[in-house]
Amino acid sequence: MSKTTTTTTRAMLFDMDGTLLDSTPAVLATWEYFAKEYDLDLHQVLRTSHGVRTVDNMRKWCGIEDPIQLRDATETFESMIVTEAKQLQAAGKEGLIALPNVLPLLNKLNSSPIPAWAIVTSATTVYASAALPTAGIPETPKLITGDDVRNGKPDPEPYLAGAKALDVDVKDCIVVEDAPSGIKSGVASGARVLAVCTSHTREQLEGMGATWIVTDLSRVTFEIEGGQVKLTIDETP
Repeated sequence: MSKTTTTTTRAMLFDMDGTLLDSTPAVLATWEYFAKEYDLDLHQVLRTSHGVRTVDNMRKWCGIEDPIQLRDATETFESMIVTEAKQLQAAGKEGLIALPNVLPLLNKLNSSPIPAWAIVTSATTVYASAALPTAGIPETPKLITGDDVRNGKPDPEPYLAGAKALDVDVKDCIVVEDAPSGIKSGVASGARVLAVCTSHTREQLEGMGATWIVTDLSRVTFEIEGGQVKLTIDETP
């Protein structure tokens, strides 16, 4: 039995990795390299690192505290993801790809006469600027990266910054997220949250405060009506 909801909002705030694009193979290959370099438990890292700023992961998992070393490690990690992705794509495999229904949804939002969406990512500006076009993601009206905030997800600061960049009350925004840290960030900001089960199971995302949980964005449609975004959301498992 389907469970379909219709709602409206002024703006959409999207996470990037795992929500708009899939970087899993490239990220996994990069973490495998860093796990060997820093003698890390790869499975433990992968369980909690997704959706967290690279600089915070480098500090937590690799024990790097020196600001210059931290900056260099962050740049190395994220450049390796893009390099790995391009190598995978050159070999005919999936590197950085847009997730289901993402491109039609974003193109619909770009038809709005006023800016209706932003990307709010834990990634650095350098990585996001390389990853988005590689995956074919259309240009966003506003891009908030981990470089733009003092406190990363799960702190609410990133999504508050996204709403502010669009000049919209965060309570009139819907956050779209796949990771527990991002869902917590969106909920804490005061926005409604649409969670997608692209990197975690439905059971793992339940109980975190998301307003809706869907399999992926193929279960969502957008219409632009009078400066508002009208969403139809199918929560059927």
